[in-house]
Amino acid sequence: MKTPWEFLQYSRNKIKNTWKIAFVSAFVIGLLIHLPVMLSDIPNHDGLSSMYFDQNMITSGRWFLTVACGFSSYFTIPWVIGLIGMVWLSLASVVLTETMELEDPLTIIGVSGLLVSFPALASTFAYVFTMDGYMMALFLAVLSVLFTKKYKKGWILGGVCLAFSMGIYQAYLPFAILLCVYVILLFFMEEHGVKEKVQYTLRYLGMGIAGAVLYYVILQILLKLQGKVLDTYQGINSMEQGGSGQGMLTTLKGMYYDFLAFTLHGDVLVNNIFSFAACAVLLLSVLFLLVRRMFQRKWWKNPVFFVIIILLAVGLPLLTNVILIISPNLTYHLLMRYQWVLYLILMLGFTDRYAGENGKADIGIRWAALLAAWILVFNYGVSDNIGYSNLEKKYEKTYAYCVRLLDRIEQTPGYYQGIPVAVVGVIGYDEFPTTDITGKVTDGMIGLSGDYLIYKGADYQAFMKNYLGATLNFLDPDTVGEIYMTQEYIDMDTFPGANSTKVVDGILYVKTENCGRD
Repeated sequence: MKTPWEFLQYSRNKIKNTWKIAFVSAFVIGLLIHLPVMLSDIPNHDGLSSMYFDQNMITSGRWFLTVACGFSSYFTIPWVIGLIGMVWLSLASVVLTETMELEDPLTIIGVSGLLVSFPALASTFAYVFTMDGYMMALFLAVLSVLFTKKYKKGWILGGVCLAFSMGIYQAYLPFAILLCVYVILLFFMEEHGVKEKVQYTLRYLGMGIAGAVLYYVILQILLKLQGKVLDTYQGINSMEQGGSGQGMLTTLKGMYYDFLAFTLHGDVLVNNIFSFAACAVLLLSVLFLLVRRMFQRKWWKNPVFFVIIILLAVGLPLLTNVILIISPNLTYHLLMRYQWVLYLILMLGFTDRYAGENGKADIGIRWAALLAAWILVFNYGVSDNIGYSNLEKKYEKTYAYCVRLLDRIEQTPGYYQGIPVAVVGVIGYDEFPTTDITGKVTDGMIGLSGDYLIYKGADYQAFMKNYLGATLNFLDPDTVGEIYMTQEYIDMDTFPGANSTKVVDGILYVKTENCGRD
């Protein structure tokens, strides 16, 4: 038996250099980009009520989330959560490197940089109370593909990984699917027989089916044990209903539209001329190498080649947006769109794999692809930090606003500690016009955009309790809804108007919304 130090030395010698490069580069680049938010304690709107949250999201189908987030405790501690999350993401970079069979150190660093800089991660950091769990889900999603690729019966273990990934967060399923498609395509591009190709494809299909079935069975068992049912939030209950109830043609049309809209006009994947040029370079490099290989292998003589091209063109938008098949009406925010970065990663990996056959021309392609990747890494890193800067300003504005509002509440004639308080509406933009200057950069980055952290009445209560130390007796939403319809409330001014707070029948009315009403 080895001592701990001997075991460490033995293990170190067994770790590939490519794995070390992938892990270290992802971790270091990730820290360089995201350190500002990791060293801060700035919530977004959901974070206001999640200072301590056990992450029991079984009714949203996330039956393993409470375990995945338990390593960092259930308190919101950004530094610890961020470090654990970066470890999971760095391990995901290692698995990607192995799955894509990358050997070139600079390409590996480029892949790691793209993975940790893409703005979907910045939005995930805005929801830092679940960030470490979500990154574990991403790692398991990628690991499921590696197991299936490396071992003949690895699809079984891959299915287990996929099930637990979905049990944490279902949104990384498309990440695994797209990676499977890429690995299968590479296998098809080599000299293999038809039978081998069919068997190889069935392994991945088996992994996906096994993972989905295992996920669903465990979900149903845990729901029964806890006496709960799936929530309607984000249409997650559609899993049991076989879909959303919309026509399939309408659903498919929406999936294509969303894919094109986000890719071309989402201001995330491409948000300026530099990112556009970099994406164009990667795409053109792949097209050139693919066409060249088509002529070298005479694929153009085989109708199957064109069938595959058509299937890819038709299928990739659907596979990327597969979550919309279950719930077409969900709020499809940036946290759920991490799979888009995989297109960039796979294009970089493709050029590394096939640009090595024709001397200077291929060297030029590899230079261009790496330069494009690093332009994107820098561009995304800047976008992330613009988002973090705006998140801090949102907090400061909300803090200043709530201090003023709390002071007004406490100065209202008839106020006493414990008086029932009815806060109706969010912050009125008539009295507090928009001051956010990040505009186009953060509009698509949920959790990082906008002016304030307040979006509903409960947000006032959470912010004042957790950041101002004020415990007010806020009324429940149903009672507040009834007050909202009264003429007494309608005639009030909006804050900071003189008549924006007053006591009516023993209840303190507080009006923060715009005065106008449709």
